[in-house]
Amino acid sequence: MAYSQAECVIKNIIREIGQECAHYGETVSETLVAFMVKAVVLDPSNGFNMDRNLTKPDVQKLVKLCVDRLLDKKNPSLNTIKMQVYFDMNYTNRGEFLDEHHRVLESRLSIVSREITDNRARSREELESLYRKIVSYILLRSGLGSPTDIKVVREATAALQSVFPQSELGTFLSLSKKDKERQLKELTMIVTGIRLFNKECGKGGEGIDDLPAILNEAIPATTQHIDTQLQTSQEQAYRYTAILEKASENPLKMKDLEPFMIKEALFNLRQYEVFLNIILSDIITCAQEVEMMIKQLAAQMEQLKMTVQAKTAVPTSQVYPIFIALSGLWTSFQDETVLLSVLSNLTTHLGPFLGSHEELFSEQMIQNFLEEVEVKTDVFRIKESMGNPTIGILKHKDRYYTFNSKEAAYAFADNPNKYIEMIGEKAKKSAELIQLLELHQQFETVIPYSQVKMIDKHIKPITRCDSSTQTDTHIMQPTIEKGYEWNEWELRRKAIKLANLRQKLTRSVQTNLSHMRRENSTQVYLLKSTGTQTKKENGSRVPRPQIYIAGLRGSCAASRHAVKVNLTRAVDET
Repeated sequence: MAYSQAECVIKNIIREIGQECAHYGETVSETLVAFMVKAVVLDPSNGFNMDRNLTKPDVQKLVKLCVDRLLDKKNPSLNTIKMQVYFDMNYTNRGEFLDEHHRVLESRLSIVSREITDNRARSREELESLYRKIVSYILLRSGLGSPTDIKVVREATAALQSVFPQSELGTFLSLSKKDKERQLKELTMIVTGIRLFNKECGKGGEGIDDLPAILNEAIPATTQHIDTQLQTSQEQAYRYTAILEKASENPLKMKDLEPFMIKEALFNLRQYEVFLNIILSDIITCAQEVEMMIKQLAAQMEQLKMTVQAKTAVPTSQVYPIFIALSGLWTSFQDETVLLSVLSNLTTHLGPFLGSHEELFSEQMIQNFLEEVEVKTDVFRIKESMGNPTIGILKHKDRYYTFNSKEAAYAFADNPNKYIEMIGEKAKKSAELIQLLELHQQFETVIPYSQVKMIDKHIKPITRCDSSTQTDTHIMQPTIEKGYEWNEWELRRKAIKLANLRQKLTRSVQTNLSHMRRENSTQVYLLKSTGTQTKKENGSRVPRPQIYIAGLRGSCAASRHAVKVNLTRAVDET
């Protein structure tokens, strides 16, 4: 079956299961249904053959099994799977959460920022409206008060006018869009620092909550609540563990306990404990960050007071960096407040997934099971097993394994793969163990059903991917000394040359021809040909008289004489 076709079939199965559950009044998410489909298919007892495509009866059987498990509200296994799905969908680590939080804030402020940066105000009314938008932007970005509170707006406007008067709007409008956005952020930080300093001095601070005091009160309360929940679940888990440990000595008694689902209830409590420890670790980190920031805030305030004191004017180069630092610290306080709120809500929503342990196991029934049974804590078990140096820790394929006895350690060391695969088989029957024991790598692909039945022949899932590597030509910086000389005689020659130079003197002389002379050059513009043109073309001609000798022909006796004749024609004849 092609990948796209198989994906379409799976989506249809998930949709059909969701509709069946909704028909019985149970709303389930697609993620939960997808996890349940995988759990049912992985369970060998359900008999799904992964070597062939699902037939129509297979699909109907798969849908029925999934619906039955999703509607079994008294099954602790279902509550554990729901808890895992909910936690995976709602929890992110500290760094990713803060990055996402800042991205959401930027997206919400983008509309207001665009109205300011794209503004083309010209008249006085338009400029005043633009200035009010800048004040609103600063309040929204800083989170110090509501833009609809008159007192807050007046205080923010006064702080802004001290660093950015309305007369500078013309210069602001001439900037590029990126420069405008950068200046808006810088103005927000400076105004925030001014308002925080005024609050510290008792001259303002309208609408500003005391976040350090709120966090100092909320963090211990949240930590105490989680510790209480953690202690209660651990005590219950210790009792379930003692009951199962005692029953494991008698197979018949262990079989009698299966209908009570104590093992599934133990998985549920242990998963809850793991999630609470993750949340508690983040809250402890939050407490450490808050403690450090409170010290930094006090130091910055003290430095600002020393800088300002009673001066009427202070250079901006001295106070602006402190205002910006104060704003950054306050933003971190706001981040910690939001993070603490999210972690507290997450803890509250994990509680219902514990299920009704009281309904399944009454106190009287638990006490009956605990007769002549010693309840041991995890600390005691660790000291009892791991505290013995003769047992030690076994490393196999970059994973570490501990054991409660020498016999168990020797048995595992003889054939580690056998026991690891046995854990995988147990996880197939109880899908919640995949996440509880962090077996995701082992279940990245589904082993075909035919291979599971093969005796002493277990095939592990193989994951392939395209990869590439690149190395630098020279990882270390070259240490070649170009002036190095290996020849001793060459070194001596250079030494003699340097020694001789100490006795030499550089001189210069001039001759009579070179005295007071220097090279010079000139540059001229070349002549260019010019001409003129008139509307009428005209010309003139001077008379050209000619002289002829008369009497050269004819009688010889005739006298010869010169005759002067003017052959120039009159102007009117031409």
